[in-house]
Amino acid sequence: MKSQGVSVSFLFPVMKTIRLKGFDWDAFCSYASIDTGLLMNPDARIAEDEFERIVTAASLFTGDDAFGLHQGQKMNVSDLGVLGYVMQHSKTIGEALAAYQKYNVIVCSGFNADVEAQGDDVVIRLFFTHPSQAANRHCMEDMTASFYQTMLGLGCRPIAVKEIRFIHSQSIEVEEYVSAFGVVPMFGQDSNTIRMSKAVLDYPVLSADARLLGVFEAIAEEVRAKLTEGSVVSGELSRWIIDGMARRFPTLQEAAKEMRMSVRTLQAKLQQENTSYNRLANEVRKELALWYLIRPEYSIGDIAYFLHFSEPSAFQKAFRKWTGITPGEYRQRRKNDKIEEDTPSSLYYPS
Repeated sequence: MKSQGVSVSFLFPVMKTIRLKGFDWDAFCSYASIDTGLLMNPDARIAEDEFERIVTAASLFTGDDAFGLHQGQKMNVSDLGVLGYVMQHSKTIGEALAAYQKYNVIVCSGFNADVEAQGDDVVIRLFFTHPSQAANRHCMEDMTASFYQTMLGLGCRPIAVKEIRFIHSQSIEVEEYVSAFGVVPMFGQDSNTIRMSKAVLDYPVLSADARLLGVFEAIAEEVRAKLTEGSVVSGELSRWIIDGMARRFPTLQEAAKEMRMSVRTLQAKLQQENTSYNRLANEVRKELALWYLIRPEYSIGDIAYFLHFSEPSAFQKAFRKWTGITPGEYRQRRKNDKIEEDTPSSLYYPS
């Protein structure tokens, strides 16, 4: 299923932060080449990489190298729109986080969170939903600080952070992070996480109202359905292709059997969703190829084997068709840019 991008409402916190710093919003829009007309359309969405570009531009424009972190500290749950209202009226912080996971597509389909209990602690892992998506430092620090501020605002009580982990390297003074979280983060880790006491999940949300929760959940369900409709079959099929890729490159006939329909019916349903089996399969191969290529431990030949190409040259040809450059050129560019990636689900590792 293709990403639905970021709600244009995410630009308003950027606007708020820039204005609070004393800068002119229109001047920034000109500087960052932002179409101000987008802000007039509440249903507009922008690509995740475009939003990341804007946040990075905001850091340069304001001279604030901790822009993402600072913006996250100013987060208000109402900035999330209807998703925020669902969270505000959830019974506990744990239920509010579950609502975020469920309705996150409303505001941004490119990021999400896993909540995992580990003994007496809970670990919240923040991640990009596409394995090839670069872990932009400003956006990840914004997201992490926003999550923490949101929980503080919902519970209206102190929440002690036990540990913060970031994939990216340290780029600003540790005092900035201590001010935001109360602890010094660990950098260069394999995931972006917040660790705190599991008891936090049971903290009551002080603004909870069961009647209003029902109202806003109904709205959220409607919006979510609208954003994801037409991608049911292709989304399920993409996940199945990924699951099977470790063993073989699945065929159209195998896919139809898995989906319990004839080949012709499957092709017709995919056509209704403006895609095809070959297109989906190639999208999966491309996403996995991009992820493998930023891992130097895998050779081009290894990746061709993992993705079930007949030989490395076939992989080279397909990759050039997808991106316009060779796998080796892509790997070198990523190395030169020193862009670190988020760690995807174990689905993406070779068996």
